[in-house]
Amino acid sequence: MPELPACPQCKSTFTYEMDNLLVCPECGHEWNPNEVPVAEAGFVVKDANGNILQNGDSVVTIKNLPVRGSSQSIKAGTKVRNIRLVDSDHNIDCKIDGFGAMALKSEFVKKA
Repeated sequence: MPELPACPQCKSTFTYEMDNLLVCPECGHEWNPNEVPVAEAGFVVKDANGNILQNGDSVVTIKNLPVRGSSQSIKAGTKVRNIRLVDSDHNIDCKIDGFGAMALKSEFVKKA
């Protein structure tokens, strides 16, 4: 019996064949195993306007962002250069002049 791939949504290993589709009994997802998934390349990070961000891009903050442990805040319009994308809650790692290393959420920046 051939080994069937795990479900792409919930990663369940209990998949089964139905006609030319594979079905997951746990989440109900159905997919064609012959189609190449588009989003397999990695995670996609988008800014507040929906533009796709990449490592090394420059972004601008769109609102004042409070900094935990500091009385200062990052002002709206602050330009941040050479960002690095990470797969976490705060998905942008960067260095901001006057503050140092920071982690920002992509929903509070726009591509410069």
